[in-house]
Amino acid sequence: MEAFSSKDMVLKAQKKMLSQMVNKATVQMFIDDTSSEILDELYRVSKEYTGNRSEAQKVVKDLIKVVVKIAVLFKHNRFNDEELKMAQNFQKKLHQGAMTAISFNEVDFTFDKAVMSEILKESRDMLLKLVNTHLTPKSHGRINHVFNHYADPELLTQLYNPSGPLKPHLTKICNGLNKLLEDGTL
Repeated sequence: MEAFSSKDMVLKAQKKMLSQMVNKATVQMFIDDTSSEILDELYRVSKEYTGNRSEAQKVVKDLIKVVVKIAVLFKHNRFNDEELKMAQNFQKKLHQGAMTAISFNEVDFTFDKAVMSEILKESRDMLLKLVNTHLTPKSHGRINHVFNHYADPELLTQLYNPSGPLKPHLTKICNGLNKLLEDGTL
């Protein structure tokens, strides 16, 4: 006889429902205002870099879906002790990435696209390992899509170009990251 768990059914329904209805109201249940502002700037960066509004929307929508699904997994205590350690390591890597991004922005001529790209790729790999058994291959594809997009050395080079058109967006992103770090959110 097949084991039935109403908790598992609720979790599956929430993940499915949330993936279908990613909108501002749903996102605000899981993402604070500062993070939302950062996402808006990431959208603008992607839109200007790719010149493709729908691709930029897809990248950010994929990012939001992943964040929301991971939040649901945490909320329902779906990670075991080993996975919680992986999550802590992932959070440390995100913290390192945020500090590096801010430092590269604040100190002229320190930007190294290889370093930033590597931090993003390592973060991607850590996240994929964390959610390996919890999310579908489609969600894994979303994670790859988001991290590969933002780890693109050419995008990073344009983003950190001191006189480039993306610099104002980078400044706003870094201001938001600074606020998240100060608040202890990141």
